Amino acid sequence: MKSKFGFFLIVFFLLGGLKLHAQDWAIKTNLLYDATSTINLGVEVGVAPKWTIDLSGSLNAWSTDRGPKWKHWLVQPEARYWFCDRFSRHFVGAHLIGSAFNFGSLQNNLSFLGTDFSVLNKRRYQGYAYGAGVAYGFAFMLSEHLNLELEAGVGYLFLDYEVFRCSDCGKKIGEGTHHYVGPTKAAINLVYVF
Repeated sequence: MKSKFGFFLIVFFLLGGLKLHAQDWAIKTNLLYDATSTINLGVEVGVAPKWTIDLSGSLNAWSTDRGPKWKHWLVQPEARYWFCDRFSRHFVGAHLIGSAFNFGSLQNNLSFLGTDFSVLNKRRYQGYAYGAGVAYGFAFMLSEHLNLELEAGVGYLFLDYEVFRCSDCGKKIGEGTHHYVGPTKAAINLVYVF
């Protein structure tokens, strides 16, 4: 976990060293993540008249003694092409994904695009996910510095995981991999543009 924190610091300082001007960079929070108590922050920097680089990250480190477990960290860098001006109106993006997860005892009956999420009812899955995807979004300008940004993306994830008997016990009962194809990004971002 220390190496992941170090990665965040390195990226933060690299972005901090860029020469920034008005309307060239923004900070954001994903309101969907906020609704699930997932800490998240995004930084977006203009690199050309119609191009930006976005780096978003999230962390949910909360758990209860018994019951559902939903812990993860996620880093999602994205290159964006804006059809109008940067930080305004339509854009498309290509993103990478890196994540670690620890999920278990999540009651559901979901099966979606070849992935059966109901296996999370009685078992705990812990591991890593890596992937890439493409996205489309639209930014509504609410004021000179405030935007509301909607974005949805699809892509591929490779998951490498271990399986445990229950959400709060350490008895490992297996391991595996999974190839996921489907939604990889959903965001309702509140954005402050500098």
